[in-house]
Amino acid sequence: MDPRQVAERLDEVQLIDVREPDEWEAGRIEGARHIPLGELGERLDEIDKGRPVVAVCRSGARSKRVVDALRSRGYDAENLVGGMQAWDEAGLPFGAPDGGPGRVA
Repeated sequence: MDPRQVAERLDEVQLIDVREPDEWEAGRIEGARHIPLGELGERLDEIDKGRPVVAVCRSGARSKRVVDALRSRGYDAENLVGGMQAWDEAGLPFGAPDGGPGRVA
């Protein structure tokens, strides 16, 4: 899904951010859940199988792998194409934990 499609559906989907902690701290989409890629297998129970999932990373490559893994386990999953870079380029809002503007790390 492209960033604008995801933004329009934020209230319908589970946004799972699979980036590393330093990337997450630099900026995140409001409402996203942080599950780093390396922890995904042990934290699958935190993802509701009954709701669509959109995975996000910096560029879309890691999240694409996550989508493939989730789909193989029966999840309805999509990738945020272009990741946080595309989200930022589209001018969509995201912020840092201190309430300031986010940056793509």
